[in-house]
Order: sequence, then C-alpha cells, then structure tokens
Amino acid sequence: MKDWIAGLLAVLGTLLVLAGATVTVVKTLTPDPAGTPAGPDPLGETATTSGNRFSRWLHRINAADRLIAWGVILLALAAVAAGAIQFTLGASAGTR
Repeated sequence: MKDWIAGLLAVLGTLLVLAGATVTVVKTLTPDPAGTPAGPDPLGETATTSGNRFSRWLHRINAADRLIAWGVILLALAAVAAGAIQFTLGASAGTR
C-alpha cells in the first residue's frame, strides 16, 4: 500500500510541475493583447489587501508558480512515503 501511495504522489507531483511549467512557457510565448485589462483578483478584491504578510505574499504568487510549488511538495511527500527520505527522531532522559 505504501508503494501505491508513493507512486500516486510521484505521478501527481510530476503532473503538477509539468502543468505549471507548461503554463509558464505558454504565457511567455503568446503575446498579451494590449487592450485586455488584467481583471480582478480571482480570490476576491480584498485578498491582496487584508491578512498578514504571509497571506499577502501567497496571493501575489501566480497560478503557474503555485502549481509547481504543490508539485514539488507532492514529490517530497512521495519520497518520504517511499522511504527515500527518512527522519529519525530520538529522545533520552538524563536520569542517573
């Protein structure tokens, strides 16, 4: 079961990274019409003005970069699930 989860996360992560890269390349290669307004924020008009510094920074990231970031996160989770990355935590009591 662990292998299935790792495989699924790896496939989804790869697809997200490729989708984000594709959006970035297509936006770079196609010219933006000069008369087209940028439009409102898709998350709401106040999304970029309210909240703390982290939420404002998060809303300024464009959609392609968010896809790539989520893809990298899923790839890291797939590596952890497959056992390629391991964390070892330990604690000991200093009793005499």
